[in-house]
Amino acid sequence: MAVEEESRRERKKRQTRRHVSDVATRLFMERGFDKVTVAEVAREADVAVNTVYNYFPAKEDLCFPAHETSVARLAGIVRDRAPGHSAADAVFARLREETARRDPALGLTPGFGNWLAMVRAAPTLTARLERLADEMTDALAVRLAEETHAAPDDPYPRLVASLLGWAHAHTLREISARTAAGDGPETVAARTEALLDALEGALSENVRAYARRGAPVPGSENPNP
Repeated sequence: MAVEEESRRERKKRQTRRHVSDVATRLFMERGFDKVTVAEVAREADVAVNTVYNYFPAKEDLCFPAHETSVARLAGIVRDRAPGHSAADAVFARLREETARRDPALGLTPGFGNWLAMVRAAPTLTARLERLADEMTDALAVRLAEETHAAPDDPYPRLVASLLGWAHAHTLREISARTAAGDGPETVAARTEALLDALEGALSENVRAYARRGAPVPGSENPNP
């Protein structure tokens, strides 16, 4: 019973968090991020101001749902890759899967253009996006270094993380640009698939094969975990 009760409690928290985020995003898109206060978000969502801050420590957090914008996104994709798959395999496979299902994490939704315009109009939100991309790359570099037992002066974990982080960020930028230009989700998705093929093909074989799960780690008797 305790486990079931906890499950209901967590589900309620997720629902409240999503509701507050949705209300805030709607208000920001209608009036502009800088013209809406947290108190107004709380009033419109019918929750206390303290409740908003419990879920979202900063106002900017209201625009970036944690499940879609986690700094651990790329590291998590690599962590969960299948045997025989490299880090690059995992990242490009996930991006293709998300493109195929028109995933909101990539902005492949009808309302993304308006959301993006709202973000671009607020310097603090634009800075948050840029910082998020850097933090994703940092987390991936740490993951790759740990998995490959890399020496502190080994450039490959950071190099591969930077290239995959750039490919991820470039894909999002292209989606943003095409959406802003008026292309619909279906057209954007088709062009994104072609872009992913080009990006993956531009990587060297060493990068595409790096951290292949089950392959021997250079200089070690142990395979990648």
